Amino acid sequence: MKMNNLKVVIAGGGSTYTPGIVQAMINSRDKFNFTSITLYDIDEIRNDDMYQIIDYMLKKEALEKKVTLSQTTDPKLAFIKSDFIFSQIRVGGMEMREIDEKIPLSHGLVGQETCGLGGFSYGLRSIKGLLEIVSYVDQYAPDAWLLNYTNPETLVSEAVRRAFPHVKMLNACDMTISIEETVAINYGYDRKNWIPTYYGLNHFGWYTSIYDKSLDRDVMPEIIEKLNADGLQVADFNSGDKTWQEAWDMLCVMTKNFPDFLPNNYLEYYLYSNEVVEKSNPKYTRANMVMDGREKRTKEMSRKIREKVDGDILDFNFGEHGQYIVDMAVSILNDKHDRFMLIVPNMGAIPNLRSDAMVEIPAYVGRTGAEPISLRFEINDFHKGLMEAQNAAEKLLVDAYFENSYQKALQAFTLNQTVPSAKVAKVVLDELIEANGDFWPELN
Repeated sequence: MKMNNLKVVIAGGGSTYTPGIVQAMINSRDKFNFTSITLYDIDEIRNDDMYQIIDYMLKKEALEKKVTLSQTTDPKLAFIKSDFIFSQIRVGGMEMREIDEKIPLSHGLVGQETCGLGGFSYGLRSIKGLLEIVSYVDQYAPDAWLLNYTNPETLVSEAVRRAFPHVKMLNACDMTISIEETVAINYGYDRKNWIPTYYGLNHFGWYTSIYDKSLDRDVMPEIIEKLNADGLQVADFNSGDKTWQEAWDMLCVMTKNFPDFLPNNYLEYYLYSNEVVEKSNPKYTRANMVMDGREKRTKEMSRKIREKVDGDILDFNFGEHGQYIVDMAVSILNDKHDRFMLIVPNMGAIPNLRSDAMVEIPAYVGRTGAEPISLRFEINDFHKGLMEAQNAAEKLLVDAYFENSYQKALQAFTLNQTVPSAKVAKVVLDELIEANGDFWPELN
């Protein structure tokens, strides 16, 4: 493996999260010596907007002569001889996310981009798009590492496992890091001292302990006490975001009702789906908020850069999203064996769960990839039952993709735990088939 002069490709280069990844790369350049960044996206306009922003960032850091920046819609130009690929594609863009959210809500069901039937709609699009990305890597850069942020993670990682079992790929989600950062900021901890133990499916799991090295104890029981007594406030990187405050409020509700574990906040969509629907606006969803917020701010930044406007142009709250994926690349490159939450085949890590489930658990990462950590205990029946039903629904949906099976898709939609009956599952499935068109495989 090359240690220097690395070529890095960002697939989904037009994403508003790209600057956070690039800033993390810049911050880690002493350990991650990249000399080339390629932005790859099928949306040429978004990709060019982000090219302007990244070029501006590199110049601010006096790196424009040390780092070659390019943009392309040509997969061969993008991926050939690359060393690391960071994938964060959103197939169908925010416009299709809006549809994913609004069609289920119109039938009284959860409308969310990665959970419920909206998540399944997005999942079928993402599988198709990500498998295409993986095929390009397999063809043009078979020795490269592909680090994936593309959602919904469990679905796409299951599909890649079946189609490209030998690809050098890590599947990660930054939601656990966001939970940990928010909790640590609220209660005065330093997350860098934590060794958390967590298990579940993506956006569907629980912490069993959070060992703090500086305090030499498990701090999770006291965190749950503080959640129940004091609540949880939005951290700096989501400041002013009403929907995130609602998410943290629901996290506190879950810990009060189920106090033995710290849940992933996304479990609210499954455990309290009626409450989520009641507080949702079916005409103005999270997709609309993002389009009216982060998307517009990004467009405005690229305009100011093109017009050479003076002053402080960049307006990003990066959080830990970019740093997390870059830290994985650093751990691979330098064989550091740092610990991350990754989506991996279970293979006995959770002893009483099916071995072929794609689970989210701690893993060490080194030159040969992920080394998952065995929990060495059986999970309880409540969590196991929830996970088995969700995992079965996800397996059926991936079956539907590969088999072009309407029946398997209907079974998956019916089994999804946000859905009360097969009748409404079929109605929503049929509407999403029409809305997605060629984004989905043909289901017969």
